Amino acid sequence: QVQLVESGGGLVQAGGSLRLSCAASGRTFSDYVMGWFRRAPGKEREFVASIIWSGGYTVYADSMKGRFTISRDNSKNTMYLQMNSLKPEDTAVYYCAARVKRATEYNYWGQGTQVTVSS
Repeated sequence: QVQLVESGGGLVQAGGSLRLSCAASGRTFSDYVMGWFRRAPGKEREFVASIIWSGGYTVYADSMKGRFTISRDNSKNTMYLQMNSLKPEDTAVYYCAARVKRATEYNYWGQGTQVTVSS
């Protein structure tokens, strides 16, 4: 059973930084794509970034490029999202997710971690 547990959310002032973590367990993730998504109040869930566990190839939503960095530590089975230059509009619940490479949908999700950026 795949388990994804996010941590690292909190309250930060605009312009500040946070690093989110996603601890993954339950299987070997070498054949997986891991992703970060977010849902702001009253809005649809939004893709943030993804990384192929083996190889480290990354994809970002255009609005996150240059401010957010996704990475993973194979030895710790943990994925990270470094968020810099945070804006109030980045306020959302952030979720990590996983899917096998050949799948089109993410089928494993964490419980989410709240990020609040004050102006």
